[in-house]
Amino acid sequence: RYELGRQPANTKLSSNKTVRRVRVRGGNVKWRALRLDTGNFSWGSEAVTRKTRLLDVVYNASNNELVRTQTLVKSAIVQVDAAPFKQWYLQHYGVDIGRKKKNPAAAAAAKKELDSHIEEQFGGGRLLACISSRPGQCGRADGYILEGKELEFYMKKLQKKKGKGAGAA
Repeated sequence: RYELGRQPANTKLSSNKTVRRVRVRGGNVKWRALRLDTGNFSWGSEAVTRKTRLLDVVYNASNNELVRTQTLVKSAIVQVDAAPFKQWYLQHYGVDIGRKKKNPAAAAAAKKELDSHIEEQFGGGRLLACISSRPGQCGRADGYILEGKELEFYMKKLQKKKGKGAGAA
């Protein structure tokens, strides 16, 4: 009984949320997420966390098949809805990010420096994030917004992937 190997959860990105309760060794409980569409994502540099919608799985270092099948696993790179973070930024700093400014000098003086890549993403309404929880073990897809060098690294990977797809077609 203790050598039980169960089939993988293969948590999918779907609006029909499904989480199962699994009894495990010692009478403990794990929550197996089979389908999810939301999660708590943390914006590290601003020290703020918001519940937001998962929109798309865009990259997975371990297996491209997981991207094609929209499978949520730990360290998968996903696109999340930027609206909750945009709203928080507006409320906290009084600046609407992602909008083109009419007077760039006044806007620059009013707001603190924000990474150009992140600003660009806010303009599109989608942020790149990494899942740091294990959806098949704890039943949630939580993570953090990508910033700095990590964001640049994954943006480069996505550009390369996009180029490869266009070349093949």
